[in-house]
Parts: sequence; structure tokens; C-alpha cells
Amino acid sequence: MTELSNREIATLLAAIADMLEIKGENIHRVLAYRRASQTIAALPRDLRAIYEEGTLADLPYIGEALAEKIAELLTTGQLGFYERLAAEIPPGVVEMVRVPGLGPKRAAQFWKEMGITSLAALKEAAQSGKLRNLPGMGVRSEAKILEGIEALSRRTDRIRLDEALSIATQLLARLLEVEGALKGEVGGSLRRWQDTIGDIDLLVASSYAEPIMDAFVAMPEVARVLGHGPTKTSVELHSGQQVDLRVLAPERYGTLLCYFTGSKEHNVRLRELALKRGLSLNEHAFTPLDGGPEILCATEEEVYAQLGMAWIPPELREDRGEIEAAQAGQLPNLISLADMKGDLQLHTTWSDGKSSALEMAQAAMARGCQYILVTDHSHGLGVTRGVKPQDIPRQRAEIEAANVELGGVLTVLHGCEVEIRADGTLDYDDETLAQFDIVQASLHTSLRQPREQITRRVLNAIRNPYVRVIGHPRGRMLPEREPADLDMDAIFEAARERDVALEINASPYRLDLDDTHARRAIELGVRLTISTDAHQPAEFENMRFGVATARRGWVTAADVVNAWPLDKVLEWVRKPRP
Repeated sequence: MTELSNREIATLLAAIADMLEIKGENIHRVLAYRRASQTIAALPRDLRAIYEEGTLADLPYIGEALAEKIAELLTTGQLGFYERLAAEIPPGVVEMVRVPGLGPKRAAQFWKEMGITSLAALKEAAQSGKLRNLPGMGVRSEAKILEGIEALSRRTDRIRLDEALSIATQLLARLLEVEGALKGEVGGSLRRWQDTIGDIDLLVASSYAEPIMDAFVAMPEVARVLGHGPTKTSVELHSGQQVDLRVLAPERYGTLLCYFTGSKEHNVRLRELALKRGLSLNEHAFTPLDGGPEILCATEEEVYAQLGMAWIPPELREDRGEIEAAQAGQLPNLISLADMKGDLQLHTTWSDGKSSALEMAQAAMARGCQYILVTDHSHGLGVTRGVKPQDIPRQRAEIEAANVELGGVLTVLHGCEVEIRADGTLDYDDETLAQFDIVQASLHTSLRQPREQITRRVLNAIRNPYVRVIGHPRGRMLPEREPADLDMDAIFEAARERDVALEINASPYRLDLDDTHARRAIELGVRLTISTDAHQPAEFENMRFGVATARRGWVTAADVVNAWPLDKVLEWVRKPRP
């Protein structure tokens, strides 16, 4: 019998949810399997150990019935219920559900009405125009399906930044409790704060690696040991992630940290510079090519100094000009979390938030904020229960009461996140928008419109006399939804001309603008905001992800509106627009 991992069981339960939805089963039954899948995928422990303790049914969203099915999988390696569903529904139909924008009902339609049972067959049917005459379909729908199939082909197994950071910091903290572990750091793309992460690298300084390696492989999160050596150990976690641990002596920690932070392109440039100085460079040391003794570096600053330049922040190490800037002494003074004075996008119970304006303000104040902007959704975005125009005065009264309660320690501004409709108009008229302190406009729907059409929608919002910020401009959701196909050069030009700020949305699901667009924006003189889009107090912690994205884009505090004091923000909002 093949022992199934947590990840494999979670994937199987998600497939059951898809198959039940394809069959048109009750949505509550579908959700039961989907939530159980999510619970198991997030477990840090081996599911088998939980089963042996007899506590499966105590897990969130797993009752007695699902616990019995999981027990069947763990004890037999199979599940009769799944086998019966799989015999009824071709696996290719289930795979079709993974195509962005193609749900179970549409997949069932293609299967039952056209006999399509694979992605290849679906692609051929769309390319040859065989789908457009089905009910609810058309030429544009066919094009969207082809775009979705192409997007699916680009997906990877990389996980979101916040997921990887949570895993890595918990593991590293326990490793640093092992006797002999002196200091440690996450490495790789995680230390560079990329928006998605592949394998996780952990780096530890110690003269005694063996106890740390042994503690690592014994951790309950570890499903398989892929390699176990004196300086490197690799494991696969129950959640499916690969984690590599490297341990070197403290006097070699600088080169270790530098080498395994990367990026690959940055490291290549560093090695080239070392060779010009008669040295080879790896994670252990600089080695003179003439056979002289190794040059050890306990810190990264020593590594860069040996190459004749200042230390380069990890977020910049992508070979995008940072080495030349360091050599010239022209590295930017990157924005930091300490520079952020306010938050210009968050939501309350007036739309889809979980807390009141006062509760959100108190949470923001505890994190050092000086001001916040409440930006509940406009009423046209139905899924968010947005604010109707006639309710805006009552919302303002609540915000004014919160300001009285706060006694001036923090200021709550009254704003909105007004929807940019599919036809390019805004969800509130100008008379309504005039009531707000600051207006943010955002895209949430019809994101697959042609480039010219969706760009025109954003340009219309930028040109509105009351809009001061464009929220999460490209509308992406990591890792599932690709960004809208916007003409960003046109957006940047209009934003600069109208002095409208573009947001770096700090939610790890968005991080939009991304780093490359943020850098292009500031090069062109466009102002930015970095906002959490918090829907509950804990999400104020997301600001660190937005700041990291900005740092990757070479952004300074001067470029960011909500790194300014409140009086300067209000002066900017009120001054005449170009």
C-alpha cells in the first residue's frame, strides 16, 4: 500500500469537490470537501499521526463522515467514493475546472453537450470555433477560454510570499534554539521578498552543524528527507514545500548568506568581479587564484567590501543596475516600514470588512499609524455589500465619532473605493464623490476585456476630478488570476499628468503594482501609495509585504504619499489638479 501524503490527500478531496460540483450536487456538500482539503493542505503535522491519536474529527471542517473517508485513505491508500466518482466523470473534465474563468458548470456543459474530455480537446474546439454556438457562449468566450488555457500552462508550484514566510520563520526559530546555533536567516527569493516563492532556503551559522541537521529532519512538519549531509540537508514538508538547510561556521556566514540569497544573475556578476580581482567566490570563502590562503567573511558587508562596493539590500539583488549603483555610491535610500505614517486603503463593516472604523483605527494606532483612510466599496460591487449613496452621511457620522473617541492621536479619514464599471463609468456620480476626503478607484470586474477597452476604463477614472488614487491597478490575484492587459505606459503618463497616485496593494494576494511597474512609475515621476487593503485588524501586518515590493522597485519614502505627514497628504489632495 502506498502511503499518501497530506498534500496528496488534500488534492484528492479538492478533486472530489470539483467532481461533485460538475455533477450539480448541493453546494454545501461541495464546500465541505473543499474546506476539508484546505484544512489538510495547511496542516504542519503528518495527518497519519493525527489519525492515530483519534482526533481527525477535531480538525476544522472535518466531521465524522469526512474523518471516516480520510481514515479509509490512510489505511488502504484508496477511497471508494472517489473511485466511483472518477469512473463517472473523466479526469480531463476535472482538469478543465483549473482553467481560469472556466467553472464546473461550463466544464460539465462541454463534456455533456460536446463530448470534450480533455484540455487538448477543449483547446482544439475553441480554436476551430466549435464552442461559440453553445448557450451562453460566443466568439469572445472562446477567446477567453484560450487565454485561460495559456495562463494555466504558465502556472507553477510556487507559493505566495506570506505562506513561505510563515513556514520559514517558524522552522528557523526552532533551529536557532538548538545548542550551537549562533544566528540564522532565510535565504533565496524569500529573503529578496519576491511575490511568489519556490523552494525555501534556511541558513545558519554554527561550528557544530550535526545537531542542527538532526533537529531539522526530526521536525514534525517533515514528510520526507531528500538529502542529509554535513553542510546541507533537504526535506519535503507535509504541505509539499521543499526546504533546504545549510550550516557553515560563523566565520564563513557572510559568503554563505550572500551566495544563497542570490539572485543567480546577481551572483554571476559578483563572481565576475571577484575574478577580475584574482579571486574565486563561493559560499565558503574568497579563494585567491594564485593559491594564497582563503579570505573568510563573517558578514555580507565584508563580502561586498572585498569587491569594492557598499552592501546591497537583498531586495535589489536582481542584476537590474544595483551593482553599478553600489560601485558609484548611488544606491537609493529605500523606503522602510518605519517610514509609513498612514494607511490609505482599508475596509469596515460598511462593506466587506470585519470590524468597525473605530476598531480598525485602534488596531492601526497600536501599530504606529498616524492616520487611516476608510475606503469601503461603492454599492455597485454587489459581493462586497458596498455603501449606498444615501448611507454615506451615516458612515461619515460614525467616522467623526471615532475621531472624537481617539482624541486626535490618530485621524480617521472618510474615503471610498469606487468601482470602475465595465463601461468605464464610476459607481458614484461626482456629487457623491465630492463628499469624501480621498477617493480611490479600482477595477474588480471584466478584467479580461481587450487592452484598449480596459485601459480606457482606468484612464477615465484617472481623469475624474475627484479620484486621487488608483487601487491595485492591474487587478491580479496571486497565484490564480493573471493581471489585466493594461497599457501601463498610458496609465503612467496619465497618472503623472493628473497627479494621481498608483497603489502598491500590500495584500500578499495582490502585491499590485509589482516591483517592476513600481520602479517604472517613480522613474516617470508618478506618485505611489502603499496600503494594506485590510479587512480586519490582523491584516495591517501586510504593510511589510507592500513595503518590500516597493523596495524591490527602488522606491524611496519621498515617492510614497502615505509616508508623508497628514498635513502634507491633505495639502496634496486639496491642491488644484493639472
